[in-house]
Amino acid sequence: MSATPQSASAATPTSRHPLITVLALLLIVLGLIIGGLGGWLASLGGSWYYAIAGLGLLVCGILLWGNRRSGALLYALVSLGSLLWTWWESGSEYWRWVPRLGLVTVLGIILALLAPTLQAPVPKRLSRSVAAVLMLVFVAAFGLAFAPHGLVDGHQPFPEPAVSAGLDPTRETTGLQPADQPAEGDWPAWGRSNAATRYSPLQQITPENVGSLQLAWQFRTGDLPKKRWGAETTPLKIGDRLYLCTARNQLIALDAGSGKELWRFDPKVKDASIPYTAACRGVSYYEQPSAPTLADAALADVAADLALPAPPPTRTSRSAAPGSRAACSARIIEGTLDGRLIAVDADSGRPCANFGNNGQVDITLGMGEVPPGYVSITSPPAIVRGVIVTGHQVLDGQRRDAPSGVIQAYDAISGKLRWAWDMDQPERSGLPPREQTYTRGTPNMWTTATGDEALGLVYLPMGNAAGDYWSGSRTENQNRYATSLVAIDVATGKPVWHFQAVRKDVWDYDLGSQASLIDYPTASGKVPAILLPTKQGDMYILDRRNGQLLTPAEERKVPQGGVEPEQRAATQLFSLYHTLRRDDALTERDMWGITPIDQLVCRIQFRKAHYEGFYTPPSSDHHSIEYPGYNGGSDWGSVAIDTRRGVIVANYNDMPNYNRLVPRAEADRKGWLPREQIRADRGGAEGAGDPQVGTPYGIDVNAGWRLPFTGLLCKQPPYGGIRAIDLRSGKLLWDRPFGSARGNGPFGIRSGLPIEIGTPNNGGSVVTASGLIFIAAATDDLLRAIDLKTGKELWHTKLPAGGQANPMVYEQGGRQYVVIMAGGHHFMETPAGDYVMAYALPE
Repeated sequence: MSATPQSASAATPTSRHPLITVLALLLIVLGLIIGGLGGWLASLGGSWYYAIAGLGLLVCGILLWGNRRSGALLYALVSLGSLLWTWWESGSEYWRWVPRLGLVTVLGIILALLAPTLQAPVPKRLSRSVAAVLMLVFVAAFGLAFAPHGLVDGHQPFPEPAVSAGLDPTRETTGLQPADQPAEGDWPAWGRSNAATRYSPLQQITPENVGSLQLAWQFRTGDLPKKRWGAETTPLKIGDRLYLCTARNQLIALDAGSGKELWRFDPKVKDASIPYTAACRGVSYYEQPSAPTLADAALADVAADLALPAPPPTRTSRSAAPGSRAACSARIIEGTLDGRLIAVDADSGRPCANFGNNGQVDITLGMGEVPPGYVSITSPPAIVRGVIVTGHQVLDGQRRDAPSGVIQAYDAISGKLRWAWDMDQPERSGLPPREQTYTRGTPNMWTTATGDEALGLVYLPMGNAAGDYWSGSRTENQNRYATSLVAIDVATGKPVWHFQAVRKDVWDYDLGSQASLIDYPTASGKVPAILLPTKQGDMYILDRRNGQLLTPAEERKVPQGGVEPEQRAATQLFSLYHTLRRDDALTERDMWGITPIDQLVCRIQFRKAHYEGFYTPPSSDHHSIEYPGYNGGSDWGSVAIDTRRGVIVANYNDMPNYNRLVPRAEADRKGWLPREQIRADRGGAEGAGDPQVGTPYGIDVNAGWRLPFTGLLCKQPPYGGIRAIDLRSGKLLWDRPFGSARGNGPFGIRSGLPIEIGTPNNGGSVVTASGLIFIAAATDDLLRAIDLKTGKELWHTKLPAGGQANPMVYEQGGRQYVVIMAGGHHFMETPAGDYVMAYALPE
C-alpha cells in the first residue's frame, strides 16, 4: 500500500536544520571554553563541575552536529546535573543561581523547540511542552529578581523614644551645651550639629505622607568639571539661607524657601588642583562672640559652682537680617582643592579682610614642594572655641615623601596660625624653621573631624602614611597614630588620647567616617561618648574624655606573611559590639557573573590569589584579596543616629578589592609615574597603577574586583546594604540590600532594571524624628525614603545625576524640606551634574 501524504510528512528528517547547526557550534565552543577553564580551575583545587559540564556540552554539540536525538537527551542530563549541583552548592540563595542556570535554561528552551527537527525526532507536543515549562521557569526566575531579597529582621524589639538608652526626649542627647544645640529647623553643621548625628527633630514629613513629596525647587550651580567629578556637597541651613560649595569651591548662598541665588564667591580653583575627585563636601559656619552679658556671667557662676565647663558667650543672632550685623561677624569658612582656607561674610559673600590675607590662608606654608593636586581640603573644617582645625587630603599612591599630613589650627577671626601638629616633630607647635618643612609623608586626615565645644577637644579620624600598601619605612609615631582616632586639645594642639583601629595598616583602611558624639548609657550612668565607624566595618564606642572603650572588643590572630612579614602585627582588634563586615570569609562559591564563563574566570582568579580571610597581607608574586575593600564598610558618608530612639543607621559597601604589589622595576617598565610627571592624566580608580615612588613596590588595585571585559564585579550580590542597629546593645534591628540595578549592567550599559541588587554606594543618610531615613548614595540615581522601623522603602524619586552626597533636612516658613546635591561621581560611574534638589510636601 502506498504511503499517504500525511505519513510522508512524518518521516525522519535526513538534513540538519540550520538553527541546529548554529546551536551545535555554540555548544561545541561553550564546551571547549567551559571545559578548558574548568580543567584549569580543577587543577587549582577548585570545583570539578565545570570540567565535567564542559565535556558534556562538547559531546552534546558533536551529537547535535550529527543531528542525533541523543544530543538533546544528553543536554537534558547535563541540565539536571547542573540543577542538582547548584542546589548542593548554593542552597536557596537566589543570586547564586543566576550564572549557574541562566544560560543553561535559555539554551534548553531553544533546543526543546528544535528537537522535532532531529533524526528520530521528539514529538512536537512534547518538545513544546518542555520549552513552555522551561520558559515559565525562566520568566518566574527573572520575576523573582524583582522581589525583595535579603531583608533581614534582627528579631529585636524596636526602641521607642527615651526607652532604649534612657535618653532624654526633650532634646538631642549628645552631651552638647544648650548654646550648641541647633535651632530645630536649621542645619548649621555638616553633620547637622557638632555632634555629627545627622538627626533632625522635624516631623512634618512622616511615613504616612512621605509618598506625597514633590520637587519644591531646583538650583544649578553651573560648576561641572569635565572629569573627576563628584561634588559630594551637603549644604548648611542657618536662618533663612542655605550655604554650599560647588565642585571647585565656589561658595553660594541660596534663599531657603525658593532656592534663589543670593550671592556667590569664586576662589578660582584651577582644574590642575583637582586631586582624586573634584569634591567639596561642605562648608563651616562661625559667629563671632558678642561681649559677655550679665546673663553670661550668671551662667558662668552657676557652672563654676557645679564644676562644669563655662558655657560659651552669647552669639549674634543667626536669624538677624542681612545688614543688621557687622560685616563678617558671621562667616562661611571653606577649604579648597588647592590648599587654602577661605572666609567670607555670611550676609554678602565678600571676603573677610581681617582673615589672613584678605580672606584666605595658605595651608601649604611649611610643607615644602607641593605639586598641584597633592594637598587638598575636601571636607569642612571643624571649629571649636574659636579655633578652625583642618586636615587635608594628600594624593594617595604617588610618593613616600609626599607633602606632610600635618594638622593645622587657625584663629577663626584673624586666620593666624594657632598651632600645627606634626606627629614626627611633637615638640613643635608652629611653622617649621626656615629651610625645613613639616615631616613629609606622615598620615593625613582627609575626612571630617568632630568638634567638642564642652571638652575643648577635636576628634581626628586619621589616614595612613604616604605609600598605603608598604609599611617598612614608617616611623614609630606614624605607626602609632595612623588609622587612629586622635583627640587633640584645641588650646594646645597636643594629643590627649588616641585609639587605633588597625595596626600597621597596609590595606588603605584609613578612617573615613566622621565620628559622632553621643551620651552612652552604662551601669554607672550616661557617659559622654563618641561612636567610631570604620572602613573594615567595626564600630566602637569610646569615652570621649579619655578614649577608653565602652563596648567590648577582643584581640584576634590575623594572617601573616606578604612582602614584609616582619612588619605584620600578630593580632588586630575586633569589635564585639557591632560590625558591618560579613562574619564568614569569601569562598569560591561567592564568585559571580552573568554566564558560567565569567563566573569561571572569577573562580580561577580567586584560586590563584593569596587569601586567608580578613587582613590578608599584600603580596607581589600573585594577587591578594582585600575584603572588605578600601571603600568600606563605612566611608566618608558616616552613620546617622536617632538620638531619641537610640538607633544607628549605617549604609555600607560589601565588596572585595583584588590587589597586587608591583615590584619597582616592573612598575617602571609599565611607565607608572607620579601625577606631576605624567604627560596625560589617565584618571581611573584610586590605586589602579599607582607608583608609590620611594618604596620597593607600586600598587595595582582592582577596586571592587571587576572583570576587564564585562565590567561586572566578581563577588555575587549584594554589593551594598543599609541597616539599623540598637545603639545601646549593638544588636541588629534590620538589614537589607541597598540600591537597584537601574544604573548597572554588563559592558557599562545601564540596565534600567528596578532590581534591588544592592549596589556600591558613596554618601550617607539623614534620620528624622518622625521615623524616616533619607538617603541617595547608591548607583541608581534615586533619592529614597526608608521606614526606620522596618527598613522598607516608602518613596523614591529619580535624580537628574548621581546622588553621591549626604542629604540634609530643614524647615523654612512652616514647610519641611529635604535637600540633596545631585553631582554624580566619576568612580561610581554615575552621571555628572550640578543640581541642588529640594523636596517638600504640597503646599
